[in-house]
Amino acid sequence: MARRPLPHILSNGSAQLARSRELVRTAADSATDVLHPLITIARGLRRLASAGRRRWADTPKDRRGALLFLVASVVLVVALAPYGPLLAVITLMAVAAWQGRDRAPVAPDGPDEAQIRRLKSLYEALVPYFSVAEDPEPLYAHGGDWGKAFPEYEFDDTGRITHLVISYPAYFTDGEPESRARIEHLLSAKSGRGREYHFAWDEEGNQLTVRVLAPLPTDIAAQPFVTSPGETVLGFTDPIRVRRTLPLTHGEEQRDVPPVVWRTGIRSTEPHLLALGQPGSGTSTLLRSIALQALHHGDVVIVDGGGTGEYACLTGRDGVLAVECGLTGALASLEWAAHETERRLSAANRAHQAGDPPPEDTRRPLWILLDRPSAFTHLAAAEGREDPQSLLHVPLRHGRPANVTVVVADQLDSLETLSAPVRQHTRARVVLGPATAEQLEAVLGAPPHTTPVDQVPAGRGYARLGVGPVHRLQVPATPDPYDDATSDAHRQAVLDLLPPRTAPAEDAAPSWPFPERADPEAVPVGAVLPDKLPAEPVPLEKEPVEKEPVEKALPGKALPDEPSPVEVASEKVPAEAAVPEDVATAAVPKEAAVAESS
Repeated sequence: MARRPLPHILSNGSAQLARSRELVRTAADSATDVLHPLITIARGLRRLASAGRRRWADTPKDRRGALLFLVASVVLVVALAPYGPLLAVITLMAVAAWQGRDRAPVAPDGPDEAQIRRLKSLYEALVPYFSVAEDPEPLYAHGGDWGKAFPEYEFDDTGRITHLVISYPAYFTDGEPESRARIEHLLSAKSGRGREYHFAWDEEGNQLTVRVLAPLPTDIAAQPFVTSPGETVLGFTDPIRVRRTLPLTHGEEQRDVPPVVWRTGIRSTEPHLLALGQPGSGTSTLLRSIALQALHHGDVVIVDGGGTGEYACLTGRDGVLAVECGLTGALASLEWAAHETERRLSAANRAHQAGDPPPEDTRRPLWILLDRPSAFTHLAAAEGREDPQSLLHVPLRHGRPANVTVVVADQLDSLETLSAPVRQHTRARVVLGPATAEQLEAVLGAPPHTTPVDQVPAGRGYARLGVGPVHRLQVPATPDPYDDATSDAHRQAVLDLLPPRTAPAEDAAPSWPFPERADPEAVPVGAVLPDKLPAEPVPLEKEPVEKEPVEKALPGKALPDEPSPVEVASEKVPAEAAVPEDVATAAVPKEAAVAESS
């Protein structure tokens, strides 16, 4: 069945609406031009009325009568004077027109002389890079027109460029990173050092957009973030490439800031993280922030190679399995983590083969946080022991299906000392502190789209998750609450996030689920634990009691010519496994009671 054509008004409705809208806009502009004097006088009368009302309110009550008498006298004189009312109306209109004028400063149509000199200087600096001798009509030439090369530009109050659009010829090699790096370095130097610039290359339109980035907020303290399980907030960035925002609390103020969210778990493509930085750049702060977020839904094992006590506040907390600062403890904790990963994989595999869901203990996330593991590498080599990094191969390779996440933080100059599995399996990367463009590209795998600066606050850097874009990063302030240099507000913010302490600090140790991994020399043979001893003390010596000899042997006592049960038992027990004297005395109370009753 053939379709009927639309009515003429519907087919051409958009054109008619656009034409009607244009007519209405033209009529409104014409009416505004015609009625502009009346609008100005009305605005001035309103301002004069407001000024009179404020003057009347500011006048004391005892002087308002005199003021009314003065106003009435002026009105009477004007009314009685020849042409008085007409002159009064003309004067009032003139004053109202003066008061109702547009007082906003008129923006200049173009840049001033200082801005023109800056644009010309920038244009001349780009001529050697954007021109060739074979070009018949070069866009960039010495003494050429900079207006065609810079179609858009903005300046701040100090006269420095804040936004600039640069047109360049099509033959420029904008697809080569080296060519881009030269242009970006030149623009950052000519536009003003000490600021971070964002460069957006439009290869199809042959345009480069330069934008000055505002400093990231450094006053965001640690707090509960609105995230789902499996999401960890590494820090905060610019709203250029991140469309998501998180509601944050800063004192009494509420604001939304775009975060850098790292997703972990079974479906994560970047299950492990590597953070590098200079000393004092904030890598330990990043690990503390991750630990506080991980404790909401999982367990944490912390290995501190620096040995400075940065994580003492987490010792004995609920969900913290261990906080190790020595080589022996680090080896034991990482060995347990490797066996725990294998156990989780085996349990999940058996459940999958049986068609059952994975066990609950395999679904609870386990976080392994290592701060400066390269310090243990030199110590283990000096003592001839195993490097703790070699125990990370199983958690790094098989940690994602077992819900095991590894986070390694170290100094930037120790990148070569990290083992190959650590560098290979940590696809999420963070670089904090000052770093060159070459160092950022070596760690992140791609150059940032902004220019790094030399002076940055603690916790400032760059982050890249897998093959995604490079983001600017500011880690939330999560200092050590036991540090004297920490402010009271930040200290209280961290203490509020700490889970309750369930064990004393000296008793906090990892729980070993595998009995065969326990040290057999930890408890000597024949020793009795304190909780197994009797509650009441047992006297070590008894007063001798004279008893008449009996011919029949009683339980617990042998005949004179037969060896006693205690002697027989002592002969069967090896000498090295003999029970200590105090424990043996505590184990004979029943025999002594039988001897006394006989």
